[in-house]
Amino acid sequence: MGIAATTAGVPELAGDLVLRDLEVKGAEGTLKARLYQAGPSAVKRDTLVVFFHGGGFTGGSIDEADDFLGRLVSADPTQVALSPAYTLATERPFPAAVEDAHAVLVWAKKNKAKLAWSGKRLVVSGIEAGANLAAVVSLMARDRGGPALTGQVLIMPMLDPGLSTCSMREVPVCPDKAALVDKVAGTCAAGYRGYLPNAADRTHPYASPLQSSRLKNLPPALILSAEDDPLRDEAEQYGAKLIKCGITTTVRRLPAPPLEQPGGRNDCACYFALNEIAAFVRDADGTETPSDK
Repeated sequence: MGIAATTAGVPELAGDLVLRDLEVKGAEGTLKARLYQAGPSAVKRDTLVVFFHGGGFTGGSIDEADDFLGRLVSADPTQVALSPAYTLATERPFPAAVEDAHAVLVWAKKNKAKLAWSGKRLVVSGIEAGANLAAVVSLMARDRGGPALTGQVLIMPMLDPGLSTCSMREVPVCPDKAALVDKVAGTCAAGYRGYLPNAADRTHPYASPLQSSRLKNLPPALILSAEDDPLRDEAEQYGAKLIKCGITTTVRRLPAPPLEQPGGRNDCACYFALNEIAAFVRDADGTETPSDK
């Protein structure tokens, strides 16, 4: 079944959907960002979702998630979404992107009025490399004493710079799928080479949260993997580690994303799991878990 045949039940874009471009503060300067909101513009939303785009750390832009985030806030107008840019590895490698990610959260907390946000709930999310940043910024917010997060949504995340999981290394019997998996693996490897030129950084928990031994006291997580996606196993392994550490975590495997299409992972999440994501974000309350400090 293709994406076009799965639109039943997917929230339509609200007629009063507003997309607004603005600038936010990164670690070393201003960054472009886009705000998504539906419903009365004067009403403050209780939940802000900060979403980091994909692109393998070396590409991508805030434009890629327009449809996904537009439908997310249309599904629940009590949420407002912010998609910030971050420093790509082609400009500066690790840790520039994750420092930007944390700086954006700090900025958002200080500029609630500009975001039509009450400041009550803050959720981080991302897809692929952006999901790595969402997972990492959850660690950073814990380690640095804030901002407090109420949830994290990781969509087919890149979490293993070693590219060592079975789903990344196994070769499907079907020649077309084998070629696609090889292409994705090569793209991930190239992205990590650009993002982590220093090999020693590849085991740093802020680069590879899957390697972290300190995963307690993190916000609840919704982790989406996908059938036939080379990133599948690292997503599910991370979910298992969070569960073992007592973090309230839901791991769901989606149908195979159309990886041969630009934005295939965005489309997969949008059409197969958007209602679940919207419900998780709405219900996220940041239930605390025992600290490992």
